[in-house]
Amino acid sequence: MTVTDSPAVGGSQPRLHQKGQVIQEFGTVKQFPIGLSYEARMYACQRLNQLLADTQILHGLYKKHHWLVRGATFYQLHLVLDKHAGEQLDIVDALAERVQTLGGVAVGDPRHAAEITSIPRPPNGVEEVPAMLSRLLEAHEAILVAAHDAAARAAGLGDDGTNDLLVSQVVRTGELQAWVLAEHLVDTPLVRS
Repeated sequence: MTVTDSPAVGGSQPRLHQKGQVIQEFGTVKQFPIGLSYEARMYACQRLNQLLADTQILHGLYKKHHWLVRGATFYQLHLVLDKHAGEQLDIVDALAERVQTLGGVAVGDPRHAAEITSIPRPPNGVEEVPAMLSRLLEAHEAILVAAHDAAARAAGLGDDGTNDLLVSQVVRTGELQAWVLAEHLVDTPLVRS
């Protein structure tokens, strides 16, 4: 018997290497008294989890590009990409908590998110800055298209909370971030006109 297995160690020894049963499967929704039908909650959880996976990947892309950005606008882009990454991380948390509020199971493992995302995987190496920004813009557009559709459908199902989250956080933040990124791709002189 090792020291960690000894019953004499008492209650201060952590019980390590525990395994448990899955008590709720991914893709299911338990009943919560929140005034929404099972169908509305199931629909919202499915759509929110897809957006959650995509947003986790977008956050990862922002961090990757924040670390790997190069060139004359390095400092400005380094800062803005990190700011956007932080804002996306806030959205990740809001989406996951909404899924949980609806009685679902949020996509919490990055490997699971990578399996179900609709956002294409970038190369492992460093891309040129315009390609990085274009990749981020394409991810934003995919998320925005899905968020607009899901918000409208959630509203039609009477799910005001999901509609509000999608419009006020996912759409508004995504549109603003896309605008900032797109303006970095305008080919305009820096000193003379």
